[in-house]
Amino acid sequence: MTTSTAPSISPAKAWISAFRPRTLPLALASIMAGGFLAAAHGQFRGWVVGLAALTTILLQILSNLANDYGDSQNGADSVHREGPQRAVQSGAISPARMKQAMGLFGLLSLLSGLLLLWVALGAAGAWVFGAFLILGLCAIWAAVNYTAGTNPYGYAGLGDLSVFIFFGLVGVCGTYYLQARTLPLTVLLPAAALGCFATAVLNVNNIRDIHSDKLAGKITVPVRLGPVPARRYHWLLLVLGFGCAVVYVALTYHSPWQWLFVLAAPLLLLNGRRVWQRQESRQLDPLLRQMALSTLVFTLLFGLGQVLG
Repeated sequence: MTTSTAPSISPAKAWISAFRPRTLPLALASIMAGGFLAAAHGQFRGWVVGLAALTTILLQILSNLANDYGDSQNGADSVHREGPQRAVQSGAISPARMKQAMGLFGLLSLLSGLLLLWVALGAAGAWVFGAFLILGLCAIWAAVNYTAGTNPYGYAGLGDLSVFIFFGLVGVCGTYYLQARTLPLTVLLPAAALGCFATAVLNVNNIRDIHSDKLAGKITVPVRLGPVPARRYHWLLLVLGFGCAVVYVALTYHSPWQWLFVLAAPLLLLNGRRVWQRQESRQLDPLLRQMALSTLVFTLLFGLGQVLG
């Protein structure tokens, strides 16, 4: 772990920075999509969506804290890293305090998740309640062990798969099911779309950090593929995500409003082109936010289109 000579900041600002607020809208995208789809089928339940959003925010903050702690301990946060400086790396928050915060947000995530399941399912269907509880515990484990723990799976290149599953399939399908108590197979298509776009955000991050990750032994997908194939992979994620939405509307078509999401295509194309063209790591950092915002815009347009249709 390295320390910084940068001016010290207040504890409150250090913690807010460690929470990484700019990642939270992306985390909520899958919950929004599940809510919109349920509303389109007349199954919207506000309390369920609200609690799902709260649980997701807590899990995302837990993941961000664990990422800050884990990368500082495993060497990925160093002087070679191109992204923003992290709290533990800079010395603003001690490793011990960060571990305490991880424990707190792990507990809060569990309590919020249990409340969500009780509101959505009640005492009926104990096996469904148990299945979702196991899924929630897996989400907490995944949030912590991405870069922290003795064998962080993010260092083995499995972060993309985890993001696709939890930010796409679990977020959208889980939110939909907890409202409707059923899950049409077609819902897997928008869930996969959100998973692809969330993975694309992670991919931009990993392309930016490819040099420092390689030095730290963090074998992400871009480290495995190399810079140029990783950019091709980025295009693949964008095309697959958009294609899943197209197929969903084609299969469920009943109104032109359902194609409203097409208005987000220029934002996705712009991101793909810039990721392809920008070779300097520091030039990629703004594209992280642009991809996250593009995903949010896509989610809003797609969801509104299904509801208005």
